[in-house]
Amino acid sequence: MTATEVRTGPEKPGRALAAARPVRWGAGRISFRMHRRTALVSGGALLLAALLLLVSLCVGSYPVALPDVARAMFYGTGDRLAVHFVNQERLPQALLAVLAGCALGMSGAIFQSVSRNALASPDVIGFNSGAATGAILVIVTFGGAAASVAAGAIVGGLVTALLVSALASRGGLHGIRLVLIGLGVTAMLGSVNSYLLTRSSLNDSQNAHIWLVGTLNGRGWSSVQIMAVALLVLVPLALLFGSRLRMMELGDDLATGLGVRVNASRLALTVLGIGLCGVAVASAGPIPFIALAAPQIAVMVSRSPGVSLVSAGAVGAGLLSAAHLASSQFFAALVWADQQVGWIRIVEESQRNNLLPVGVTTAVLGGVYLAWVLFRRRGTGTA
Repeated sequence: MTATEVRTGPEKPGRALAAARPVRWGAGRISFRMHRRTALVSGGALLLAALLLLVSLCVGSYPVALPDVARAMFYGTGDRLAVHFVNQERLPQALLAVLAGCALGMSGAIFQSVSRNALASPDVIGFNSGAATGAILVIVTFGGAAASVAAGAIVGGLVTALLVSALASRGGLHGIRLVLIGLGVTAMLGSVNSYLLTRSSLNDSQNAHIWLVGTLNGRGWSSVQIMAVALLVLVPLALLFGSRLRMMELGDDLATGLGVRVNASRLALTVLGIGLCGVAVASAGPIPFIALAAPQIAVMVSRSPGVSLVSAGAVGAGLLSAAHLASSQFFAALVWADQQVGWIRIVEESQRNNLLPVGVTTAVLGGVYLAWVLFRRRGTGTA
């Protein structure tokens, strides 16, 4: 097995049997099966994301006690600073972290399973870079309105995905070819992005650079609504194709023998993966690491024989929530609430100084994760 192949089957004959008995959800054509340990991991990751969300509402440059958080959220009453920070700044960003992390985790699981390659995540094979190029073009050309930047990012990601898929699918889609072509496209798009930044004004270049890092700072309820609506459409469709995805991991010939229309299913899953990645990038920028690591961490923790979309999405939500909390508190000591200063000024100081882009944190975590994986697999011939 090469360094870039995904283990689509058990490492040992008893590995699948070591997992708990499968749990069946629903009945009829809508039902699906999940290993009990995978269900527990998914529930635990979602619970962790919810706890991190709650903590992020309480801590910060202006600490808010838990009872005050509840009053601000459900009744809109209490201290006006607490109401503002909880409802207008912290809650939409924390919710967006959960939703974007879920979308990135599921998107990474889809691409890794379809290509049977652990490196085939959107941030590695060029989709994020293409979305960034589309967003920068909009910022430089039209001034960077939020809706137009989101549309530019989605279009750029789709065009890049079509280009990479067309180049990688000649003679059959192979994981190593997909990664290599994606890396080449990423390098070229990085050069294009740098050129566009050098030709833009100082203000546009600064705005584009902040967006390129990947950030939840300044995101409001409009971004949360867009993400929520997109996930309500895309997630059920992705889960509907989940059983076909697991059978396709066994190989095209065997999947065809089991009644799966491989080419049509692969096309549909690719479109769904691009859609999940596109809406996340459009809302929060090209956040690295989450789509790459969330599916593999879910498989490692659950010890399941293959990638589960549910567990990958749940782990992605937990990872991005943890990174968002760490980023938002990294420079918390730089801002303080002076009782003699007006509350508007405090809010402005918080927005300007207190929030580290979450993409910086996830990039650091990604480097540590890859180093750890390489260290674990040293001398095994699989890394």
